[in-house]
Amino acid sequence: MSNKKNEDLEMRGKDENQFGERESFLLKPAPRHRARIDSGMGSILSQLENNPGAAVLAYCFSSISMTVVNKYVVSGSSWNLNFLYLAIQAVICTAAILVLKQMGLIPNLAALESGKAKRWLPVSVFFVGMIYTSTKSLQFLSVPVYTIFKNLTIIVIAYGEVLWFGGNVTPLLLLSFGFMVLSSIVAAWADIQAALNGVGHSVETAAAISTLNAGYAWMGLNVFCTASYVLGTRKFITSLKFKDWDTMFYNNLLSLPIMIICSLFTEDWSTTNLAKNFPAESRKNLVIGMLYSGLGAIFISYSSAWCIRKTSSTTYSFVGYLNKLPLAISGIVFFDAPVTFGSISAILLGFFSGLVYGHGKMKQRELSKQVLPTSQPAMSASSQRQKDPSNP
Repeated sequence: MSNKKNEDLEMRGKDENQFGERESFLLKPAPRHRARIDSGMGSILSQLENNPGAAVLAYCFSSISMTVVNKYVVSGSSWNLNFLYLAIQAVICTAAILVLKQMGLIPNLAALESGKAKRWLPVSVFFVGMIYTSTKSLQFLSVPVYTIFKNLTIIVIAYGEVLWFGGNVTPLLLLSFGFMVLSSIVAAWADIQAALNGVGHSVETAAAISTLNAGYAWMGLNVFCTASYVLGTRKFITSLKFKDWDTMFYNNLLSLPIMIICSLFTEDWSTTNLAKNFPAESRKNLVIGMLYSGLGAIFISYSSAWCIRKTSSTTYSFVGYLNKLPLAISGIVFFDAPVTFGSISAILLGFFSGLVYGHGKMKQRELSKQVLPTSQPAMSASSQRQKDPSNP
């Protein structure tokens, strides 16, 4: 009997020791290798943040993906809710900026003031015109043609700066403008020939030509609205002391009621029309695309600033021009744009004109530094995009 008790005591002691070991294991601090993993992750992220190549790739990806997603959303056969789409973008972008401010990631966001809002309202009107005509152009034109014609905006802005800001156009820039116009003519000719021959178009020839004509008309309006927006932004951004986030915040917040009113008066919100625009088989993808496009403005803004910060404004400009080629190729890959000798020639001409323009701007900056050897302040991402409007 006493032996039995002793055995029970020994077993109980073993159980208590085992429990104590398990408990102590659970209460032990995390192993040191976990801390090493955390520090390793921090080191990797730090290296990534300081890597110029990563900054360039992030900027290229964000700009290309934004154009591709916009093209996907508006290219449905029954799509006719562009203002609603842009209003959803503005809501998502504004909400994201406010969330980032609450998290402390945007500490110096400009407060909404009636005086600043009144002065910035005309810029926001042109902003609405720019993004609306951009979606309409993408709706009717292929991504390569849209990309090539977008270069014409540079010419309008350049001569707008000559008229209102005392800018100048050098012979090298004039040569690049000639190549831009030539690439646009070749692109239009190739697109019309493809429509006449039934290449890349599933509708009748007359309907295809009508679609292209509508696209060219919207593209012309887009060039005007984009140039007006860029020149207006340049005029007011300095006097209002706006930074990148301030410009985005005011643009999206002030444009939101304009787009909602335009949507209510010009677009059909009936259940039948909503079902046509958001068919069941692609509804989920469209919603995801809209969410991404709303956040895409944040991604582009950050990656633009990151690229300029880790490289230079000149490198950023050249990346924007070089980015035209993969952007045009993405339209061929994802949307089955017509591939002809004319279309490829137009893409290459547009790409070459961008290189000539970038080289001309670099020479112009070097010359201005020699004439005026003064230190220049650091340029924000939004200011750089205004000087180089071809970058998406």
